[in-house]
Formats: sequence, structure tokens, C-alpha cells
Amino acid sequence: MRLKVGFILRSLLVVGTFLGLVVLWSSLSPKANDGNPFGKRDDSSLPKGDPADQFKPVVPWPHVEGVEVDLNSIRLKHGAADNPKNPDQQPNQNQVIQQQYVTFKPHTHAYASPILKKGILGNFEPKEPEPQGVPGGPGEGAKPFVLGPEYKDSVQASIKEFGFNMVASDMISLDRTISDIRHEECKFWHYDDRLLTSSVIIVFHNEGWSTLMRTVHSVIKRTPRKYLAEIVMIDDFSNKDGNEYSMEPQQGGDEDGLARGAWDWSLLWKRVPLSQREKSKRKHTTEPYRTVCTVPLIDSIHGQKFTMEPQGGGDNDGFARGAWDWSMLWKRIPLGEKEKKLRKYQTEPYRSPAMAGGLFAIEREYFFELGLYDPGLQIWGGENFEISYKIWQCGGQLLFVPCSRVGHIYRLQGWQGNPPPAHVGSSPTLKNYVRVVEVWWDEYKDYFYASRPETLTLAYGDISELKRFREEHRCKSFKWFMEEIAYDIPLHYPLPPKNVEWGELRGFETSYCIDSMGRTNGGNVEIGPCHRMGGNQLFRINEANQLMQYDQCLTRGGDNSAVIITHCEQNQHTEWKYFKVRHTHTHLRKCLDRSDLLHKVFISDCDTGKTTQKWEMNNIVAV
Repeated sequence: MRLKVGFILRSLLVVGTFLGLVVLWSSLSPKANDGNPFGKRDDSSLPKGDPADQFKPVVPWPHVEGVEVDLNSIRLKHGAADNPKNPDQQPNQNQVIQQQYVTFKPHTHAYASPILKKGILGNFEPKEPEPQGVPGGPGEGAKPFVLGPEYKDSVQASIKEFGFNMVASDMISLDRTISDIRHEECKFWHYDDRLLTSSVIIVFHNEGWSTLMRTVHSVIKRTPRKYLAEIVMIDDFSNKDGNEYSMEPQQGGDEDGLARGAWDWSLLWKRVPLSQREKSKRKHTTEPYRTVCTVPLIDSIHGQKFTMEPQGGGDNDGFARGAWDWSMLWKRIPLGEKEKKLRKYQTEPYRSPAMAGGLFAIEREYFFELGLYDPGLQIWGGENFEISYKIWQCGGQLLFVPCSRVGHIYRLQGWQGNPPPAHVGSSPTLKNYVRVVEVWWDEYKDYFYASRPETLTLAYGDISELKRFREEHRCKSFKWFMEEIAYDIPLHYPLPPKNVEWGELRGFETSYCIDSMGRTNGGNVEIGPCHRMGGNQLFRINEANQLMQYDQCLTRGGDNSAVIITHCEQNQHTEWKYFKVRHTHTHLRKCLDRSDLLHKVFISDCDTGKTTQKWEMNNIVAV
């Protein structure tokens, strides 16, 4: 009897424990209509009060007229079918993301054009001289700052890591003054003060801290406060050890990739994914004042001494238009008479076929209507051309503004660079170029492939959506663009002839190839180990009898024997012939010769018995 009673008690205990666990599990499980199962977490450990009070800016932020908009409340107010009817219900994560500050007001009027009042200081000009960051300190007024020999090793190490003298940069005030190198006329322009507020976006990757922060300080210091809504800094996957900056990854985005990847500039607007209802309401308006993209003149900051100089390549006033050669290398060409005649004053904005990239101002909604950048572009390269062609061919304008100046530090020789991630592949820039020409260049793409024959078989991904965008927006042809906007580019960079042969120029049955070593405009070419990667070892001989690399030709140097590489026009340096069967390159009845021991390339009398005068051209395919 005791055994039976004990067995019954033990059974009841097991059953009771099981039922208790079921009840407990049920109470902890989310309900079917619970949009956020984690909405009732304990927030006692989180900071109390307004989150903005937890983070104080280094300098006072400008007052911005903005309206806080809760998109979830608006949907509830209008009875959106896809929103929950219970107002007390916690919003899901997508709804939380879409709560944002709207700092842009829609256009309700056309702005008055700027007015030049000679002798009367412009309404946006400072009334007092800009105070120095550190009076008499290093680099003030953009004066050269030269370090002593005791810093040589640390300077070289910083150039290798960052591409410029970070040792000097760290000693220069973040608020240093700079020289005003604008034209005098710029000081007398008067602008409409009914302007939109602006978000300034700074994307960086493995950047030096003091140069990055000096940019931020410069924006705050030199922007009228009522127009500066925010500065958005995007750390684009920096991976240096011991990085001084740490930022949380941005999240959000819809199925179309509207907020895709750190490279996509829709990060600008807090990664807000758009609903189908919002997308259907977006209209492709064409008011001319909305569809103008403006670009500053980009001045050069010396990477060693931090002086500032106007960038070269322009006309007598220093004005240049953005351009390219047919291998898609960025170029600058002088502002011509046709464009000057369209302006009344010397410093008015002028049309440019292309921008350098990264430095431009555009209305937010118009940027969205353009589809932002092509999301298939990777890392760097081609994005400046893609957005330029899209603007011009689809009804917009791209204007350079002479009175707007931005300084840029160009990397010095000796920088080790930032290699692309392994998953990207070895030729991200070339793939970007191919995507751009396949979408926008139409029949002109043949000229790109003549200049970049190694890209003929390069996989570049799906571009069907981009082509559909062109069709839906009735964008103009590239032929129209070349004839109406970029008409002067072929005058400086003629359309390339078809290639006869192309590839590496290898010594016959050797492992040595001709290498430009990255030199241009008169530098000597050399012999080096073949690496089969193209680049400085990729040459082509065309129907015009030019032996070329990009926009440069090989020709005889000043001593009549050395081979140099220099810029050439279509009718220049047409003295080469390639005899494939005999493996010889001739130059005006002389032959291309080499010394593998001395790594030299030269021209000498032809001798069929010399093996050093025998060559082969082997195609190289980019991957």
C-alpha cells in the first residue's frame, strides 16, 4: 500500500511540474498579434530622458527649422490597411526605423537668381576676418609647414599608411585659417536667402583622424548656421588596427536595395526603407531649379606641407571642365569660348560634362528620383561618370561653381593604398567602368573597349534595372550628349583607332615585359618581370601605327635611343609597326631593343640575329 501511495505521489509531482512549465512557456511566448515580441524588455539599465541629452556636441550646433515626423502615426491617422488598428500596439522594427527628422522642405517657389553688385560685399561674405585656430600656429593661412629632419622616419611611415603627412596634420589646428584663392568678383555676389537646409555627408575609409576632423570643423565654421541641418559621417568599413573612430553600422533598406551596402549614399537619410505606397507617390518632376547638380572647384592641398593651390589644367582664369579619356581616366580640359559666351560674368557657374566625384550638392528628392548611384558599383571608380551621364542624359544639368572652393589632399607617392576585400575580386574599378559604358555609352562603348581591350570578357553583373530606368525616363542618347554637352572632349582626347594587336609586350621566350612603371608625359619605360595583371604592362598598337598605353604613346626620347611614354594626339607618334611572324617592333626602320640585365628599353639598328629585338604580344584578360 505504501508503494502504491508513493508511486501516485511521484506521478502527480511529475505531471504537475510538466503543467507548470507549459503555463510558464505560454506566458513568455509572444502573442500572434504582438508586432514586437521584445517590446516589454526591462529598460531600467538604459539612460533616462532625451537620448540627445546624452551626447553633447563639441561646438554649438546650428538651429535648423525642421519638422519631426512619425511616419507610423501618419499611417494610423490615414487608416492604412497594412497597419495595426490597435494604437497601443508596439511598432515593428521597420516602423521604428522610419521615424526620422525631416529637415528638407519642398520647393514652393523658384529661387531668385544671384545678383552681382560690384563694390558691395555679398550677403554671405564674413563681415570680419576669420579668427585663427592657433594665432601664428603651424599651417595658419595655408602657409607651408615643414618639419625638421628628426621627423623623417615618422613622416615616411604616415605617408605609407595614409598617403600624406599625418605627423604635420596632427600639429595643425583643426580650426586653422586658409588662404582665400577665389576670384575677387566672388566677394560681391548676393544670394537668395530662402535656401533649403543641407545635410553634409562625409564618407571615409581608414582615414587619418586629424584630417577627417579638420573637415568637420571646416564645414561647421564656414557654413551659415541656419542652413546646416546635420553632418552625417559614414565609416565605410574601416579596418585599421587601433582605429580612433568607432561607429555603429547603419541598418535598414527595402528589397530593391534602396538602402544597400555602406557604399550606397542613401545612408544619408538614416536608411529609411520605402513602402510601396510611398514609392507610388514619388513623381518625377522636372522643374529646372530642382534638377541642377552643383560642383565646387577642387583646390589642391599639398600632402606634405599642407599649402593650398588652385588645381591646374584650366584656362587663364583657372576654370576647367570635367572630362575623361576613352579608357575612362579622369581629365580636366580648359573652359572654352562656347561656354564662356553663355555667361554674363566671369564667375558665373558653367556647364561641365562630368564631375570628379564625391563633391557635389543635389536636392534630396531629385537624387532619389535619379536612383542614387548604381548599387552594383564597388569600392571606387566610375561612380562620378555614372551620376554625371545620368544627370545630363535624363534631363538635368551639372554646373561647376567657380565661387565654391573645396580643398582636397592628393595622396603622395609611397602610399601603400587600401586593397579591396577578397570577395570583391581583383578588378573592381574596371568592372565599374564596364557597367557604366554598357548602360550609358551606346555605340561609343567600342571606343572604351579599344582603349581597354582587357575588359572585353569581364563579367560586370546585371544591368537590366539600369537600362529599364533609361527607357522609362526617356533619357537621351550618348551621341546627343557628346554633340551638345561634351563636344570639346574629342578635341583634347580624340576617338581611338581600332587595335591591331594588344596585350603585354614580352621579350620573346623570356619572362620580362615592357613596363611604364606608372610614368607619363616623358618618363622612360623599363623592362621588368611579367606579372600578367595588365596595368602598367598593357600596351596596344592601333591602325594609326601608335604604340599606346591609355592616352599615352611610346616614342623615341631626346637622345634618339631611349623609349619614353608621353601624351599624344591622334596624328602623333605614328611610327610603329608590328611584324607578328618575325616578332619585331620597328620604329622608323629601326627596331625595339632591350637589356634584361639593365632593365632598359631602347631603339637600335635592326639585327635579325639579336634575340633582344624579338617580342611577342600576349592578350591579357581582366578578372
